[in-house]
Amino acid sequence: MDLLEVAKETFRIEAESLQQAADQLERTFLDAVKLIESTSGKLIVTGVGKSGLVGAKMAATFASTGTSSFFLHPTEALHGDLGMISQGDTVLAISYSGESEELIKILPHIKRFDIPLIGLTAEQNSTLGRYADVCLSIAVKKEACPLGVAPTTSTTQTMAMGDALAVVLMKKRGFKEEDFASFHPGGTLGKKLFVKIKDLMRSEDLPIIHTDNSLKDAVVIMSEGKLGTVLITDEGDKLKAILSDGDLRRALMQPDFDLSRPAFDYASKEPKSYSNIELLASEALEIIEANRIQLLVITDDQKKILGTLHIHDLVNAGIKSR
Repeated sequence: MDLLEVAKETFRIEAESLQQAADQLERTFLDAVKLIESTSGKLIVTGVGKSGLVGAKMAATFASTGTSSFFLHPTEALHGDLGMISQGDTVLAISYSGESEELIKILPHIKRFDIPLIGLTAEQNSTLGRYADVCLSIAVKKEACPLGVAPTTSTTQTMAMGDALAVVLMKKRGFKEEDFASFHPGGTLGKKLFVKIKDLMRSEDLPIIHTDNSLKDAVVIMSEGKLGTVLITDEGDKLKAILSDGDLRRALMQPDFDLSRPAFDYASKEPKSYSNIELLASEALEIIEANRIQLLVITDDQKKILGTLHIHDLVNAGIKSR
């Protein structure tokens, strides 16, 4: 037995089933979309076994894409959690057979409260199918399981149906990248769209010296500052230059090297700086990368230093360029 071929066949079976489902999708799908879109409360997803696991994923996808949603286990609903469903909510119930015992038991109570019900089942004439206001078929011709018993193709198709509902709702609501990021502030996209220079810049205990300070003073301040750099200002505290550890190494190679000379003599003049602390950190990273520097100095409009932003601070915060 070629095990790799078995794996490939699993993909083929599930892919073919998904394509058939797409080709056969009926306009009742849009009825389900309309029902969810008009829901003033929450979309409550429920199911048991593998359907329940898929349902939990569906609820998470809906919640992160603009549809307020949570998963409710039918057994817990029978023991008090039914009170989590209220007027204005819609229930999306999943059962391949449409006859899952725990799920069927809560359906009369859902309808008693006049809660709209969307059913995902392979059997339109099942108990779930009959109770549902809108019934979407998740029927498959063949499970990928060689025994034909383990939910494989059917769970994939059910999850795809949930994804299709979520994506269509995103389109109808004009859900944008910024909206998605607002639900994922800790994720890469959230950091890219919301974290700003002011959130990451270092503004205290900065390694600053004046133009008349000696190179020896600069070395001491550089060591204390732990940035590998000292910032040099004039008598008006305006940024004039930067002395990096690279500048210091190059200075050591000069024949006239003298620790008593002003550090300004060996420094890089007109260093790269930026004055908008509201700039996105991801855009600041682009500036740093484009200029091949490690440190971006943040100043006010008068060139007085407000803080510094080191490339390591950005990388450690998980910031990536846009």
